[in-house]
Amino acid sequence: METQITGTDLLSAGYTETPILGLALKLANTAYSGQPKEDVVALFKKVKGYPESFLDDEVLEPLATAMIEEANIPKEDIIPLIENAKEYAVYGEKNIEKGALDQMNIAMRLPVTVAGALMPDAHQGYGLPIGGVLATRNAIIPYGVGVDIGCRMALSVYDIPAEDYMLNESKYKRELIAHTKFGAGHGYHGQYKASHDVIDRAEFGMTKFIKNLQDKAWSQLGTSGGGNHFVEFGIIEFEERDEALNIDKGRYVALLTHSGSRGFGATVAGHYTRLAKDLCKLPKEAANLAYLGLDTQEGQEYWIAMNLAGDYASACHEVIHDKMAKAIGAQVLAKVENHHNFAWKEMHEGEEVIVHRKGATPAGKGVMGIIPGSMTAPGFLVRGKGEEAAINSASHGAGRQMSRTQAIKNITKADMKQVLKDHGVNLIGAGRDEAPMAYKDIDMVMAAQTGLVDVVAKFTPKLVRMADDGSRED
Repeated sequence: METQITGTDLLSAGYTETPILGLALKLANTAYSGQPKEDVVALFKKVKGYPESFLDDEVLEPLATAMIEEANIPKEDIIPLIENAKEYAVYGEKNIEKGALDQMNIAMRLPVTVAGALMPDAHQGYGLPIGGVLATRNAIIPYGVGVDIGCRMALSVYDIPAEDYMLNESKYKRELIAHTKFGAGHGYHGQYKASHDVIDRAEFGMTKFIKNLQDKAWSQLGTSGGGNHFVEFGIIEFEERDEALNIDKGRYVALLTHSGSRGFGATVAGHYTRLAKDLCKLPKEAANLAYLGLDTQEGQEYWIAMNLAGDYASACHEVIHDKMAKAIGAQVLAKVENHHNFAWKEMHEGEEVIVHRKGATPAGKGVMGIIPGSMTAPGFLVRGKGEEAAINSASHGAGRQMSRTQAIKNITKADMKQVLKDHGVNLIGAGRDEAPMAYKDIDMVMAAQTGLVDVVAKFTPKLVRMADDGSRED
């Protein structure tokens, strides 16, 4: 009676679950079907160990050749992480979720990492946590920058006293609706398209891939997208005169915007992240931190595209702010703008490094920035202190304490309506995933970073517009 050779028999002889196993099984049960099982297994074990000795065997030559060819296929070179994570500063650690800390610990084990810091609004993201700051040596991490490249805050302080808003709220609401557009994929067309020099920049001709995004970028110029992006009117209060801004003590109407590089930036991020993953093989837990060397063509392409996306995001804010100032007949006393989701060449301990701030605000000494709270919580105009341990950074907002899914499950429409009423905020658009209760306490976050920034003024939201279709950026 013939005994069938099984996959288990050959696995015990050193074979693995590859196409080679199927070829060996076929040969074992055809050419050697009448032989004792132990002899056949022993023979195939020899072939596995020394395939070159069977290249002249009329039966086993195909198997031996396949084994040698398989052995000569180049193996993917996995770049190992360093064994122990480098130390880094954490601000407000007791209110930061474990997932964000775990992600930062992995980022600190990259061979290109020089230094890092975690801001008090940190929460888990993709690759680098949101609120993570990472300095690298001659390497750029697309997911260390983020999907919404150059996402930023922009604040215009008007020559209009706070009382004017209270008396003319309907006018502000009318103009806000007329001159803003929200939602993933949404844009302007034909005669309604905005104009800005950024659309004519030579960098759009850098590659065919970037060139093909130029029309999309133009149509979305001056729009705000989905997610947590907003345009809002509010009251900003300076408790004392600020000499640098040349603004007297008082309460003024102000416009605050938050948005980024729209579909253009998101498409660039996706393209170069995939490219980085193909070129930079990291262990599974670090795969989203794949990086591109700045001395490579791909790294240079991404660097140029990232900077173009950042300037495009700035242009989007400029278009909105210019439209709004003209619509309400205001003079701008001061404008402050800062961005996150970006990378900069900076000096750190005497060395030029690439500083990634994914959801973190630049806070070098004397650098102005805006840190928002939520649609009901105040935001703060700040001036950086230049703290080296924080890599000259601060938080970019309050930070989420609930995921979008958790917020929708746990917060009712009635809850949201009540909290808006309690704070005297008029909301246009936005879903429960952006409810104020989904965010951390901004006062707690600010208390954790008193060593990083000084507060210059306090902004209180009054009229907020966000995407009303639950969309995220495409």
